[in-house]
Amino acid sequence: MTNRIVCWFSCGATSAIACKLAITENKGKLPLEVVYNHVGWATPDNEWRGEHIDSKRFLEDCQRWFGVKVQLLTHPKYSNVDDVIEAERYLNGVRGAKCTQQLKIKQRLAFQKPGDLHVYGFDASETDRAFDFRQRNSDISVWTPLIERNLTKPDCLALLKEQAIELPMMYQLGYRNNNCIGCVKGGKGYWNKIREDFPEVFARRGLQEKALGRSCIKGTFLQDLPRGVGRYKSEPDISCTGDCVNAQVELDNCEI
Repeated sequence: MTNRIVCWFSCGATSAIACKLAITENKGKLPLEVVYNHVGWATPDNEWRGEHIDSKRFLEDCQRWFGVKVQLLTHPKYSNVDDVIEAERYLNGVRGAKCTQQLKIKQRLAFQKPGDLHVYGFDASETDRAFDFRQRNSDISVWTPLIERNLTKPDCLALLKEQAIELPMMYQLGYRNNNCIGCVKGGKGYWNKIREDFPEVFARRGLQEKALGRSCIKGTFLQDLPRGVGRYKSEPDISCTGDCVNAQVELDNCEI
C-alpha cells in the first residue's frame, strides 16, 4: 500500500514536468514530498563546483509552480562532486560514478520509507532505462508520469516554455542535461564543450584524472583530448506533440 509519494526533482526539465504531473494527479490524496539532492550551487567564486547557480533560480520558479516546497537533501560529508572524487579517489567506470552513488543513491536510501511511491522523470524515449532502473531497484515502487503520457524531453521543454518558466542556464548554453558542471559521465563532445564554456572545470578534472591515473572518458585523458572531437548538439529541441498538448490541458485544468 502506498503511504507517501516522493517526487525526485533534479532541476531538469523532465523531472520538473514529472513532479508537476504527480502533484496534479495526487491532488492532496496522499502525503507528497518533492525532494532535491543538493550538490552545491556552482559559481565563479567557488570555481564552478556543483550545479550552475541558475539551478537555484529554476528550483524556486518550479517550487512556486508546484505549490509545494522543494526539500533539499544534503550529504553529511560531501557538498559537491569534487569532494567525492578527491575523498573516494574514483571518477567513473564499470562500477558507475561515485558521485552518483554518494550524492544521489545514498541520499535516497536515507530518505525513503516503506510504502513510498517514487516519481522519476524518465521520458518516453527512456522506457528501457526506466525498466533497467526498476530491475535494479526492485525494493521500491516507481511511477513514471512522462512515460504514461508518452511525453518526450522536447515536450517537457515546450511545457515549461508555455508556463513562462525560463530553462536552466545549462540548457541555454546548449547542454542537454542540467547536471553538475563537468559531469564525469560526459563524452568527448561534452568535454570539448566544457573546455570552451568552463575552462577551469576542464583543467581541474584533467588534473584529477592524472592524479588518479584514470580517465573519465574512454581512450584518452582530458589533457590529451584533441579539440573538435566528439559531437554535441548545440541547442535542445523544443517541440510540442499531441501528447504535449494533452498534458498542457491536464495541467491547466488542475486545482492544487
